Amino acid sequence: MTDFLNTQTGDITEFDDKLVRKLVEKAIVYDDRLVVEFKPWLEIEVNL
Repeated sequence: MTDFLNTQTGDITEFDDKLVRKLVEKAIVYDDRLVVEFKPWLEIEVNL
């Protein structure tokens, strides 16, 4: 994922569906938190 992001040029100023599909494996929404699993094997948890 780092290599892919480092090769991108320009700023991201709006939602890019193709980019999200390349980077995100899945997002899980719980009552109190959101868990985003990125490709490959990086997970971020955000408390709501």
